[in-house]
Amino acid sequence: MNKTKKLSLIEVIAMAVGTMIGASIFSIFGLGVKLAGVNLPWAFLLSGIYAMAVAYSYAVLGSKIISDAGPMAFILKGLGDNLLTGTLSILYWFSFIVSIALFGKGFAGYFMPLFHVPLSQINTDLVITGLILFFTVLNFFGSKTVGKAEFWIVLIKLSILLLFIVAGFQFIQWNRLAPQTDPAHLKGLLNASIVFFLSYMGFGLVTNTSENMNHPQKNVPRAIFISIFIVMLFYLGISVVTLGNLSVPQIIKASENALAVAAEPFLGHWGFLLVSIGAVFSIASALNATIYGGANIAFSLAKDGFLPKTFERKIWFNAPGGLYVTAGLGLFLALFFNLNAIAVITTAVTTMIYIFVLIGHYKNIDSFGGKKWIVTMNLVILILVFLALMRYQWQTQKDAFAASWTIFAGAFILEYIYRKYYLRTFKNSRILSGKLNQK
Repeated sequence: MNKTKKLSLIEVIAMAVGTMIGASIFSIFGLGVKLAGVNLPWAFLLSGIYAMAVAYSYAVLGSKIISDAGPMAFILKGLGDNLLTGTLSILYWFSFIVSIALFGKGFAGYFMPLFHVPLSQINTDLVITGLILFFTVLNFFGSKTVGKAEFWIVLIKLSILLLFIVAGFQFIQWNRLAPQTDPAHLKGLLNASIVFFLSYMGFGLVTNTSENMNHPQKNVPRAIFISIFIVMLFYLGISVVTLGNLSVPQIIKASENALAVAAEPFLGHWGFLLVSIGAVFSIASALNATIYGGANIAFSLAKDGFLPKTFERKIWFNAPGGLYVTAGLGLFLALFFNLNAIAVITTAVTTMIYIFVLIGHYKNIDSFGGKKWIVTMNLVILILVFLALMRYQWQTQKDAFAASWTIFAGAFILEYIYRKYYLRTFKNSRILSGKLNQK
């Protein structure tokens, strides 16, 4: 991929925001209301606090370790070359593949009814295939092209959502937003905050573009915190307007298109249409950023020994093999697998990676900088979130609970085999050798 032209701060923010305000706010909004009820805005706020707990270490480490491997570079630098580090690298790359598949399926679900495409398995597969191929081709032209495309897609999407918030704010029935503080609703608020933690995870993409970014020492922290703050404001606005215009039973009934249904009372049919278009743009921009991030991660991890050299080698159109393998596996999963359970698992995988980023930061805080008490507090928060997520899976989705630990074990076994029989080592990686631009 062409790396001669660097991404600006605003383009990186656009990519992060595009990933965060993606499929989740549209497709699982009904689930959030089912869990938290009118307390959903507080759940989004709590999720944002979890994200900020991780963002502190990402910002400190990202300003010192400039690598498209992102959190894996942080973990390797913090914890060294070992079996755990390799296992986490496989899990991290896997989370991007699943996200590509989920976004592909989510896009088809909105695109086909919006444009009156007959619902059939063949048509669904064709839409998913065309979408993933389009953004894979877009990645041929390098990071600058992806950044510009993401900027315009995100601008259109945020404009639509901003219109939804501003127009809907005038019609809010504020009595519908009174918080409910009984134990059952507080438990639902906590569960919803854990589920929607997934909605903020896109900020990590900032660190996966740091080698292609202008002035990463300054812009990585800025992009991380600005993108989280923007997304938090939009999530709060969207949830307040939706709950203020529709009752909880109406939102749950509307399920996956709750935002479009919420727009009808004050914008009419055009509002429904506009928000549906916004959903399509949201998912498309999230997919665009995820393919770019996943390919960048595969390329960088291969250079540093985390993945086979095939992922680094330039193939067609001078693009690295990691782009084709990442997009191809994402397409394969989207076409042939049911990903509902895996979607929940992605949160568990990413949260575990976050925990080890913070552990690595804590162990080397004298070298990287930061306040030890802040990292300690944030680590406690993340561990509690992970335990609460496991409890939620056990109580509501035992299959997802079992699958989470099966995937963790599977990644460990793959890494063990790869390391033992292919003599994989990270000791000569750019990260440990100091060849990266570490300030």
